[in-house]
Amino acid sequence: MLPLPNDMFALLASFAPLFSRRVWRYVPVLVVGALLTPGRRMVSTALRSVGLGQIAHFQNYHRVLNRAVWSSLAASHILLDLLVQTFVPQGPLVFGIDETIERRRGAKIAAAGIYRDPVRSSHSHFVKVNGLRWIAVMLLVPIPWASRVWALPFLTVLAPSDRYAQERGARHKPVPVWARQVMRQIHRWCPDRTLVVVGDRAYATLELLDALRPIATVVTRLRLDARLFAPPPPRAKSQKGRPRLVGARQPTPAARSADAHTIWTRLTVPQWYGRQARAVEVVTETALWYSTGFPPVPIRWLLVRDPAGKFSTQALLCTDLAASPDQILAWFVQRWQLEVTFHAMRTHLGMETQRQWSAPAIARTTPALFGLFSVVTLLAHPDLSRTPPLPLPQTAWYTKSLPTFVDALALVRRRLWASLLFPTSALTADPEKIPDALRDHLCSLLCYAT
Repeated sequence: MLPLPNDMFALLASFAPLFSRRVWRYVPVLVVGALLTPGRRMVSTALRSVGLGQIAHFQNYHRVLNRAVWSSLAASHILLDLLVQTFVPQGPLVFGIDETIERRRGAKIAAAGIYRDPVRSSHSHFVKVNGLRWIAVMLLVPIPWASRVWALPFLTVLAPSDRYAQERGARHKPVPVWARQVMRQIHRWCPDRTLVVVGDRAYATLELLDALRPIATVVTRLRLDARLFAPPPPRAKSQKGRPRLVGARQPTPAARSADAHTIWTRLTVPQWYGRQARAVEVVTETALWYSTGFPPVPIRWLLVRDPAGKFSTQALLCTDLAASPDQILAWFVQRWQLEVTFHAMRTHLGMETQRQWSAPAIARTTPALFGLFSVVTLLAHPDLSRTPPLPLPQTAWYTKSLPTFVDALALVRRRLWASLLFPTSALTADPEKIPDALRDHLCSLLCYAT
């Protein structure tokens, strides 16, 4: 077993019941190796990072991902409990949900499909990419030492393409169906907490909103041409036939936006994109969103426009009819933090650099990397919350006032290197000279860094 600091070992020990005793001894090595590895996140590079490049039975570490019996869903439950206890022990739980494409190629990756690349595409330029589609659910929490909201991943599921389901004679599950299942699972994990789900337009479907309305408040974008209706009128005693589902048709959000008689209210959003205050104009009402063949859903719709005209008018919806425009905007703006986490995953945690081809390893590796983002945040939280705060690295051309994920990861790595590679002498306070083997090991890490 690696000589880890006590707090780090205690955090990792929370996941020990998921594994057998024989498998568990390999798990901390893979976790620490993934944290210390620069560049590609493969089992071989993880073993090299902890000095096990010459181990004889290296295949045992591969089998943790492609053969061992353990549940990624149960690991997500444990990680969510740790995040909730640390950052939001009370109050509503706000979740962000979004999908991302992991660019992967290879004939053996059966679940890969061709999707729109959200990073490289624009309204005028469409880019397709071959890869795996993942739906990530993240806990949106304010981090005190960062003075901002972070999106902490804890549950990531693979959503294969329609072609993958047809080849296996199975029914294809669209993204909203996956979202319904994962949110119902989270409700079972946190039955006593108020849940809020923030998503983009892909999750603005009547079936999903109707299914989640009893268990969570949903905030998403709304189509500007959405068919909105008033509530149905009271039913007369002598009236025959089916009861009406909706009342009179209301103007669409696009028509409200273009109407010169629409009364707009100015609001100041304290935390807009970029953590700056932004003045916007809004108009909001309640209505029933209905389309033939689907259940009508009561919503509060919100039109948002920029007085300076720098962005086009947008429409949002919230299934909590009592929510204020300020609260709806505050919830929706937090969705941008999911994109920040996706960028950090690719830049600092080696997403899209794995080499696993077997289906069990693919289904476990990417969710494990997403979970590492939250694990790093939990490990760095005690040190970065100290008063006075730890000094941050500064340069002559950039003054950093608040820690970011890069600083949290560097802090965790520094503590791991101090524990694994730099033992101190108990007999003297003089620093030890770096052994030749350690020097060669550090040089090897630098050579493989990217």
